Amino acid sequence: MATHALLNGFRLWPRTLGARLFLILLAGLAIAHAMSFTVLFFERYTAAKSMMFNTLENDVSTSIAILDRLPPDERADWLDRLDRGSYRFVLGPGLPGTPALDARGTEIASKVRTAIGSKYPITVETIPGPNFRLQAHLALSDGTPLTIDVNPAGVMPLADWLPYVLVAQLALLVLCSWFAVRQAIRPLVNLAKAADTLDPNVKTPRLSETGPSEVAYAATAFNAMRERIAQYLEERVQILAAISHDLQTPITRMKLRAEMAEDFGDRDKLMQDLSEIERLVKEGVTYARSAHGNVEKASRIDLSSFIESLVYDYQDTGKDVAITQISNGAIMTRPHALRRVLTNLIDNALKFGGSAEIEVQRRADEAIVIRVMDRGPGIPDDQLEAVLKPFFRLEQSRSRDTGGTGLGLAIAVQLAAAIGGSLTLHNRDGGGLVAEITITHYGQKNGSP
Repeated sequence: MATHALLNGFRLWPRTLGARLFLILLAGLAIAHAMSFTVLFFERYTAAKSMMFNTLENDVSTSIAILDRLPPDERADWLDRLDRGSYRFVLGPGLPGTPALDARGTEIASKVRTAIGSKYPITVETIPGPNFRLQAHLALSDGTPLTIDVNPAGVMPLADWLPYVLVAQLALLVLCSWFAVRQAIRPLVNLAKAADTLDPNVKTPRLSETGPSEVAYAATAFNAMRERIAQYLEERVQILAAISHDLQTPITRMKLRAEMAEDFGDRDKLMQDLSEIERLVKEGVTYARSAHGNVEKASRIDLSSFIESLVYDYQDTGKDVAITQISNGAIMTRPHALRRVLTNLIDNALKFGGSAEIEVQRRADEAIVIRVMDRGPGIPDDQLEAVLKPFFRLEQSRSRDTGGTGLGLAIAVQLAAAIGGSLTLHNRDGGGLVAEITITHYGQKNGSP
């Protein structure tokens, strides 16, 4: 049971850092405020109590003496003048009570007896009720009963405006706590957003390096880290491009020598291997260039005409490529990058499914969705994301008829990002694969050169 209660307590604990800091800060300030209010209330109560006791000792004997010397028919007129709020005088036997007194009642009774002295015999009783109340009963010289009604609840009455002040103070605590937490959390949120959207291939504004010294230092370190990552990636791409480019010359010479050489048994195999190496090198160069696909100038194209032209090119060569749905409209994009993405996806569909279907939709949020579908064997669900990475192949062969180089989809992913979109894969109902390009920023990021 204790463990279950502890787990329930943890579930009530907020998940966000901002909410936790807000609750901790608000609770601390509220407790401190409550402690200050309690100390102030206790000090005021003690002072009011001491004042009541002093008044009780000084005024009770004088008031009784005045009432005792007045004619009986004039005593009632003086009762209001002798009223002190915490106690008052009543002509008559008063209310029935009980002689049992607690510590506070004993203290008050002692003060009353000390003030009156031994001239007037007195009886002190506790009056039943929701509030603490005492009555001291005595008789004046002519036998007239007199009651001293003591009501300590009226010692320190609360002002009517005090609840409003407390509500205003609580609202101020909440506002200050929220503002303090917001100031502390906002740089962390900005840093998290910058890290989440980190893309060395996209020109994004630097993280602001203003604010407190710790925040400025973290922002400076993050900007420096982003620049180092971009530099490392650029160097890697340049190395890959240089190696791939430099390999093309010796490969070409080897092919020429093999073609000019006399026939020998393994000549065809050697030519096939050289062709595969040449294709791999060209794919490496293409991948390196696609890493910086955003250098292409954006231009306005008619999307339906663009897709139809691409499909007609395939159909002219006898390939089974068809359009099942298309949306009209012009968009700003990088046409060469978009063509390369679609070409890679269509080639994959033809390679593994024998045919390709293209579907183009414009969503309500103005995003463009282009789907390239096939009826091939599909991809296992646990590898749908892995195949988008460079050099990953479902088959370990580099043969054009099987696994390929593993760069086609990686190139498509990079170019899709360069035109302000994303590429996702999912298996098609009834068998096959759907490659879906979603372009959401074609009118913004791609609209600028």
